[in-house]
Amino acid sequence: MSDSAALPLYMRRSLFDPDPELVAVREREGVRCVPTPFGLDIWVVTRFADVREVLGDPVRFSNARQPRPPGAPPLSREQLAAVRAGNLLMYDPPEHTRLRRMLTPEFTMRRIRRLEPRVKEIVADHLDAMEAAGPPADLVASFALPIPSLVICELLGVPYADREEFQRRTTRLLDLSLPMKERAEARDGARAYMGELVARSRKEPGDDLLGMLVREHGEELTAGELAGIGDLLLLAGHETTSNMLGLGTLALLRHPDQLALLRKEPERIGAAVEELLRWLSIVHSGVFKVTTAEVEVSGVRIPEGAVVACALPAANRDPALVPDPDRLDLSRGDLGHVAFGHGVHHCLGAPLARMEMQIAFPALFERFPGLREAGPQPGFRSMNVVYGLTSFQVTW
Repeated sequence: MSDSAALPLYMRRSLFDPDPELVAVREREGVRCVPTPFGLDIWVVTRFADVREVLGDPVRFSNARQPRPPGAPPLSREQLAAVRAGNLLMYDPPEHTRLRRMLTPEFTMRRIRRLEPRVKEIVADHLDAMEAAGPPADLVASFALPIPSLVICELLGVPYADREEFQRRTTRLLDLSLPMKERAEARDGARAYMGELVARSRKEPGDDLLGMLVREHGEELTAGELAGIGDLLLLAGHETTSNMLGLGTLALLRHPDQLALLRKEPERIGAAVEELLRWLSIVHSGVFKVTTAEVEVSGVRIPEGAVVACALPAANRDPALVPDPDRLDLSRGDLGHVAFGHGVHHCLGAPLARMEMQIAFPALFERFPGLREAGPQPGFRSMNVVYGLTSFQVTW
C-alpha cells in the first residue's frame, strides 16, 4: 500500500481499494488529465462504460502508437521494430489479428482443459512441500509464484530451472521505480533469452506451444516475432496469476464470511474467482492507448495524440456495473468485469488463469483449514505494472 504522491493517480491503491482521489474522478468528471513521474501527461478514464468504449475501439485508441517518455533512450526504426516484434499488446489490427489468430486455438477452453490434471498435480506438489516444511510459510514464495510459473513454463517449453533468472528480469522490467535504462536492459535480456529458446525450438520443435508455432506457422513468423510472442506469454502467464493467488488469499482471509461461504458451497468457485478478479483488478491499466483523432469521452474532449490510461480498478468498482461495488461478494457471479481487458486485446490467457485459480484456491483452503496470517504485515508492491504482494507470511 502506498499513499505516495509519486505514484501516478491510476496506480494508487488503499490496500485492496482504488485510491479515494481516483474514485472521486469517476464520480465527478469521469476523465482527467494528470501528470505522472514518467514525464507524460496521461488522460485517465475511470468509468466502466467509458473504459469498455476505449478498449473496444482500436481505431481511435491505438496500441501501436506507443508514447516515448522524456528521457527515454532514442530508438531507430529498426530497434523499435525489434522491440515490438511479436508483442501483441503493441499492435493494432490487422497486424494484431494476424498474430492472435495463430495463438487463439491453443487457448480455447477445450485445449486448456487438457492441462487440468497437470495443474492439479503441480498445486498438490506445492501444498505437499508447504506441509512438509511446516509453518510459517511465505505464501508468495512457496505457493502463489511458483505454481503459475511452472504451468506457463511447461506450456511454452521454457526450462523451469531458468525461472529464477527470468523472474528476476520480469520483476525489474515491471518495476516502474527503477531507472528506464535498467528496465530496458531487463527487456532486452528477456528477449535475448527467448530468442535462444526459439532458435533451439526451430531446430527441434517439441510438443509445447513454441514447438507448435514453429511447426504450424514457422514460415509466417520471423524469429523475432516468435521470441516476442514467447516473451509476452511467459511474462503474462506467471506474473498476473501469481499476484491474484497471493492477493486473493489475503482478501479471503480478511473476509471470513466470504471464505466461509466458499467452504460451505465449493461449487461457487467459478463465481468467486470472477468476483475476486473484479474486486482486486491487479492490472492497473494495461497498455497505454494513444488517440488517433480528437475524441470525446464522458463529455471530456481528449486531443489527438494524447496518451490514455484505463483505470481498471475504478471501472470494476463502478456502481453502474454492480450495486455496492466496494463490497466483496462471492455470490454475485460473472458480471462482465474488465479485469482481463476488453475488445481485440482481451487477455488471451484468461481461460488458463481462471482454471489455475479455480483449482488452487480450493486446494489451499482444503489442505489448510486453519490457514491464517502469521505477521508481519504483507508487503504490497505499489510501483509496479501489476499490483500484488512481495511477501505474505501464513501459518495453519
